Amino acid sequence: MTHTVKEIAAALGAEAFGAVDILIAGASEPAAAGPRDLALAMTPAYGDALAQGQARAAVVWPGADWQALGLDAAIIAPRARLAMARLTQTLDQPLGGDGISPHALIDPSAQIGVDVVIGPFAVIGAGAMIGAGSWIGTHVSIADGVQIGVQCQLHAGVRLQRNVTLGDRVILQPNVAIGGDGFSFVSEAPANVERARETLGDSPLAAPDDPTWHRIHSLGGVVIGDDVEVGANATVDAGTIRATRVGRGTKIDNLVQVGHNAVVGEHCLLCAQSGVAGSTVVGDRVVIGGQAGVADNLKIGNDVVLGGASVVLSNVPAGRVMMGYPATKMQTHIESYKALRRLPRLLRRFDSR
Repeated sequence: MTHTVKEIAAALGAEAFGAVDILIAGASEPAAAGPRDLALAMTPAYGDALAQGQARAAVVWPGADWQALGLDAAIIAPRARLAMARLTQTLDQPLGGDGISPHALIDPSAQIGVDVVIGPFAVIGAGAMIGAGSWIGTHVSIADGVQIGVQCQLHAGVRLQRNVTLGDRVILQPNVAIGGDGFSFVSEAPANVERARETLGDSPLAAPDDPTWHRIHSLGGVVIGDDVEVGANATVDAGTIRATRVGRGTKIDNLVQVGHNAVVGEHCLLCAQSGVAGSTVVGDRVVIGGQAGVADNLKIGNDVVLGGASVVLSNVPAGRVMMGYPATKMQTHIESYKALRRLPRLLRRFDSR
């Protein structure tokens, strides 16, 4: 599939200059671009690399002298990453498949909407509902009674357990697991972790008389809002009594864990290997950096940003930027870090006396 430079610029909401009827077959980094590629030189740092490739057209930064860069046509992108989003949407290939594979196993009571694609070896349980235009990949399993909205994409190996509801246009990348039981156990007598919380470690811990862990079953399921995306191998656990919830427009990266009973707000970003522990409430538009962790039973306000590898052990007010372990205000963390860096020098000064 090819597009003219003019068509691509219109899709980007940007201006095109020069030979706007040049046909483009794909996108490329500047140094590797061929004559039918649209080179992505959206900042001056990539300008010199255009000479190493063969691109005739490129997306360039505002103010760029595109003719001096040896181009026949250019698209001016005031906001580079937004242009990247729209460009990749325009150039991406549609998902394959047509209709329902004869190798899929679908319970007769399942309700399948119009124009649904179901790949080989998918398993659809009794009473499941799949909305119109949804795309179900190979080896996907959908438990009894699961509800899936319209135009959803479930890629290979996705697992949806009982009591799961997906909104419209939800995208689940390969091997996502939603609705597994939460990590919830209790002992006959107070366990050492409970004692540690009560004593804050002041008293020594001893082996309990009965170390058996009794399982608390997860009955609450999961509700995923519209336009949510979940990355490969991420998990969202079912709630104990009420549902675990992920709000509209939230994007969850690969290898993220959302614990049972958690509530994640709208338009949040949860980056790779981050985790939200059980019963924590995360507000709207929160960003949780990679490998950051949020302890259980906390409240994270709206518009909070948690830096990568932060560990949050207490509630966070709205609008705050947090870093470190334990997480503190960004300014406090930076001051503490600078003071720690100065500590060896100060110690040497004391030693010299």
